[in-house]
Amino acid sequence: MAAGAAVIAAASTTAWAAVANDDASKATTAAGVSPLGTSPEARPSQPRPSVSADAAKPAPSVSSTPAATPQAAADAGSPDGAKAARLTANAAEARTGAAPKTAARQKGETVKSEKQAAKPKTRVLSRGTCGASYYNEGQQTANGERFNPSALTAAHKTLPFGSKVRVTNPANGDSVTVRINDRGPFVGGRCLDLSEAAFSSIGNTGAGVMTVKYEVLAR
Repeated sequence: MAAGAAVIAAASTTAWAAVANDDASKATTAAGVSPLGTSPEARPSQPRPSVSADAAKPAPSVSSTPAATPQAAADAGSPDGAKAARLTANAAEARTGAAPKTAARQKGETVKSEKQAAKPKTRVLSRGTCGASYYNEGQQTANGERFNPSALTAAHKTLPFGSKVRVTNPANGDSVTVRINDRGPFVGGRCLDLSEAAFSSIGNTGAGVMTVKYEVLAR
């Protein structure tokens, strides 16, 4: 019995020693102590990952202008797209050139108005309608001049010599201004006898006589 008790006591002591060693190992591990008796500082340190040069570069900026889409490129390349682009360019050019053209037109109208204002209007003393003939015989006129069929002159029964008369052919609207330097015509229904040059400038001399409108102008 004494031997059995000694065996049991030895087994219990061994078991308690094993349990104590296991608890000490766990406590050492929890405290950061290597179970092999090495300190944390003695462990080989793991290398840190290096930062590549590409990662250090700034990110490329994104343009705010949208890139042309394939559809837009296709529209620009199509006949309708090219026509639209051409019309837009023409409209822009027209808007650009509109101001100079308008200014030039206004300047031209101003110059024209100034010329019209500078040119005095001829006052008409009297007007009427009558028959007019022509003559071309070389002779001396009533005011003492030698008659010149190529000059723009005319004969009248009563108008003062030197009077200016505007003669118009209503058939074609042509007009000529003549100077009175002779007397005549002495035929009923006629009030003017024009030189051949004056008559031919507003009508056909083959007719010999034509109905005209006349205006006696102030000198």
